[in-house]
Amino acid sequence: MSVTVHGLRKRFVQGDLPAVEDVSFVAPSGAITSLLGPSGSGKTTVLRMIAGLEEPDSGSVSIEGVDCTRTPVQRRGVGFVFQGYALFEHLDVRGNIGFGLKIQKAARAAIDARVDELLVLVGLKDLGKRLPAQLSGGQRQRVAFARALATRPRVLLLDEPFGALDTRVRLELRDWLGELNAKTHVTTLLVTHDQDEALELSQQVIVMNEGKVAQAGAPNHIYDHPASPFIASFIGNANILKGQVSAGVTAVGSMAVSTPQGAIDGAVNAFVRPNEVKLSRAVEGAGGGELPLGRIEGILRVGGNVRVNLRLPSDERMTVHLRMAELEALGVGEGDRVLVDIGSAKVFMGDYSI
Repeated sequence: MSVTVHGLRKRFVQGDLPAVEDVSFVAPSGAITSLLGPSGSGKTTVLRMIAGLEEPDSGSVSIEGVDCTRTPVQRRGVGFVFQGYALFEHLDVRGNIGFGLKIQKAARAAIDARVDELLVLVGLKDLGKRLPAQLSGGQRQRVAFARALATRPRVLLLDEPFGALDTRVRLELRDWLGELNAKTHVTTLLVTHDQDEALELSQQVIVMNEGKVAQAGAPNHIYDHPASPFIASFIGNANILKGQVSAGVTAVGSMAVSTPQGAIDGAVNAFVRPNEVKLSRAVEGAGGGELPLGRIEGILRVGGNVRVNLRLPSDERMTVHLRMAELEALGVGEGDRVLVDIGSAKVFMGDYSI
């Protein structure tokens, strides 16, 4: 069941800027589509309009080609999973999962059979009689997924479903959700601000900013080919360095980088992801050639990874992410100079500021 949104617009306070403005995209059938963006970008508002929990000021929502913009939420055939579980604390796991079917007045035998099926699907086969308070956070969220799937929804809508969980459980459930989608083939829309979550789980990513779609496409395409300075900065948390185009040559400090297509002489920004910077040890007395010399101002270790803070000859600061083994192989520490290669930088005309 594909989901098509066209020209969605929503303003909550008269006179304020719209929370969502002219949002259009298609979520393909059976796939996971992520709505990714910073807080306040309009992701959840779009999801709520698809669910029928908010009515758009203009635009339309269609499921499998049928316009359901004004269709009541209970008739849209969607399942919803929230960040906060929203389980009924007085009902056991079986009661929570079967609640929607009970409201639909399904036969007792049919409810029991569907609950049994879902308990196996979400890996809680032996926990049906437990109350929510007797479950871990990850188990509670699995119950929430099972409850959403119980009525066999055409579309599954997920609003930051892993946001309240600790890192280990979040990563486990991220893998589990991918497996669940592969088994059920339910068209899924996932709201998240976690880039790794969106890039790993999704077949399509819709990046939103200030209520609009900034870029849409396959995760790898968005990562490799950002369409704007915002995307280049947001995806991968890039360093932003100032440069200049002159006579068709683009320079960032002392280093030449790729020139944007159709560029004219003027200022540019180079967006350099911390994990894509290459460092090598500077040999005393030898020139760096085309590579600038940076000085290490600080090293912060986080487990097997390190964050290296550099200061460049332009007096700009840059963050570099390395494995601990890579840093040890370089044999450098605070105060040392290193050669800095930013050849993978994404370059855009103009002077961009966050």
